[in-house]
Amino acid sequence: MPTPALITVVLATYNWPQALDLCLQSLAQQQDTHFEVVIADDGSTPDTTDLIARHQAHFPVPLQHVWQPDAGFRKAKILNQAIAATRGDYLVFLDGDCLVQPDFMAQHRRLAQVGAMVTGSRILLAPALTQTLCAAGVWDYAAFSRQAWRLRLQGQMNKCLPLRVKLPDLATRLYKKFVWSRIKGCNMSAWRDDVQHIGGFDESLEGWGHEDADFVFRLQQAGVLRKSGSWATEVLHLWHKTASQESAAKNAAIVRAKILQKRTQH
Repeated sequence: MPTPALITVVLATYNWPQALDLCLQSLAQQQDTHFEVVIADDGSTPDTTDLIARHQAHFPVPLQHVWQPDAGFRKAKILNQAIAATRGDYLVFLDGDCLVQPDFMAQHRRLAQVGAMVTGSRILLAPALTQTLCAAGVWDYAAFSRQAWRLRLQGQMNKCLPLRVKLPDLATRLYKKFVWSRIKGCNMSAWRDDVQHIGGFDESLEGWGHEDADFVFRLQQAGVLRKSGSWATEVLHLWHKTASQESAAKNAAIVRAKILQKRTQH
């Protein structure tokens, strides 16, 4: 099965430099180093720009910063701008509030399959653990992994077994039809040609919510199979307050209308 020549991580961020710092540290510690990072910045203030510049001075792989002015939540638009700046033939979409395991890039490369895209999963970290990690400002996966079971028993993370157990690339990972659940824009991947074929993300979806589900739906309608990255690609998602649900409901209605329209055409 062909594997990607070069992978690009499209890393979305907005005004949380402490989290982005940890995320970039985790990407700098990858076992597979044949990748680049393009940061999709939805209007962060200069402290984020300064942080990225500090990382660029010593980052082990190419690191770009693509920025747009802050005019509300416009993640789809900045993701498309970042995609245009990528050089990789395979794209991994990650959020800047997620920390990755050292085999994250290797696992996405292993799961990459022509004609398919991957939707990964996440482990949720509690507020106290998030605060501790951000205050420390240093990411050490080996040290974190050693205390994962204790943190799980303390309720500081919602699961930890996927950090220990990695399942193989089986045919059962493929979905037979579109399923809304388990789509996480903070951890998914697709071939760049497939992403460009559907025109990237739908920029009419403004405000928080469901641009990822729409993206997966349109890829599947274009003939790209969805593949589960669970028990292989888990990211550690730092806790933050939930965004306003107002735009999420509006965006969900738009996506559902697309699904309904497609069904009525058959």
